[in-house]
Amino acid sequence: MSDIGEDKRVRTRREEAGDDIYAEDGSIRADFLAMVGASIADRDVLFLRNHVARLHESELGDLLESILPDQRRALVRLLGKDFDLTALTEVDEAIRLEIVDQMPNAQIAAAIGDLDSDDAVYILEDLDQEDREEILAQLPFTERVRLRRALDYPESSAGRRMQTEFVAVPPFWTVGQTIDYMRDEEDLPDSFTQIFVIDPTFKLLGVVDLDRILRTKRQLKIETIMRQTNYPIPADMDQEEAAQLFEQYDLLSAAVVDDNGRLVGVLTIDDVVDVIQEEAEEDIMRLSGVGDEELSDTVVDTSRSRVPWLLVNLVTAFISASVISLFEATIEQVVALAILMPIVAGMGGNAGSQTMTVTVRALATRNLDIHNAWRVARREAGVGLINGCLIGCLVGLVAGLWFHDIHIGGLIATAMLINMFAAAMAGIMIPLLLDRAGADPAVSSAVFVTAITDTTGFFSFLGLATWWFAIR
Repeated sequence: MSDIGEDKRVRTRREEAGDDIYAEDGSIRADFLAMVGASIADRDVLFLRNHVARLHESELGDLLESILPDQRRALVRLLGKDFDLTALTEVDEAIRLEIVDQMPNAQIAAAIGDLDSDDAVYILEDLDQEDREEILAQLPFTERVRLRRALDYPESSAGRRMQTEFVAVPPFWTVGQTIDYMRDEEDLPDSFTQIFVIDPTFKLLGVVDLDRILRTKRQLKIETIMRQTNYPIPADMDQEEAAQLFEQYDLLSAAVVDDNGRLVGVLTIDDVVDVIQEEAEEDIMRLSGVGDEELSDTVVDTSRSRVPWLLVNLVTAFISASVISLFEATIEQVVALAILMPIVAGMGGNAGSQTMTVTVRALATRNLDIHNAWRVARREAGVGLINGCLIGCLVGLVAGLWFHDIHIGGLIATAMLINMFAAAMAGIMIPLLLDRAGADPAVSSAVFVTAITDTTGFFSFLGLATWWFAIR
């Protein structure tokens, strides 16, 4: 009786799975997650093959991130060779390593052979050297050489991101020969938009777009219709700089060349989109002093990544506290000062963060450099003065009415103006100086900007109060 009930439950699950795994809010449907979990528990391989293995790599990646670690391991084990290894390019590094660690190297090698070279490199680069070498040794010679060459390039470089499968022909071929070659050759990329033209040493001569090929008579030679590729990307170029070239020139793909100008790969727009997203996330995380933290990281790893900058913040907090201690007598005389101090420092910190965020992002996208830095600095100074006047007057009015003392209102309004101007200047000058010094402004700016705005806010407000009460 239990077997009949179990069979009915399995059949119902398969019927209700549906094709769309996402809910309206973009998350994976709760009922689909429940069905996957039940299928894993029941070892229902047929359901997993029909409704999980068929998923697009990005959908499978979302699913892997949504289920429990034990379920992930069981899912990969149950799917076996039907598990799409490309999905590992869509998940956090910790999850990727967790899954790869439990897979035999032979299984990884077999799956790697079916991947595009850029996806294969993305998975191999995080493995231990010993495991990586064992996997590479099981691949065909040509593929092994291509992957080794890509892995030899620096991390986060165009060479690591490039795809080593491309279409290249000599300039003396005709359009007809080129079309016949593309029809007959089996070892070509699954999709491409350009054909590269090379000499016998693989030096890049030019490029021909596919639409130009299709609109040209068969007897014409490739050299007569090729165009110079003005934007070849050096293999050792940082991936963020390569992405900026794509953005600037509206590229769909670009040739990647070595130091001698020889064609070694192609960078495509799908990889560049991933780079742009990664770099944007990295900048946001670093602005908060978080680093390369991921949602799948353990408690210990997350704590370890956050503690260093919290300690630096603690030091700057003691510096701000020492400024307050200089005016201890004044604070004892007027309690209102202790109540209003956080407002001055807090508003300055917020204003500084606004300017700093804009500056760091402009530096990252190369929109801010030595040629326009002074103009932008003048603009931010004007913004700081205007916002300081507006916010200062508003806070001063509220403080004066609150404590029934127009002098208190005037003091905090003046201090607010000074601190917001200082915050604007710190928000732009500190990232610029750190960038010129070779440091990453996204990582270091926040701590120094906060220290300056807190110190300036306390010193200006309490200093003005001490001076005012001294002359009264």
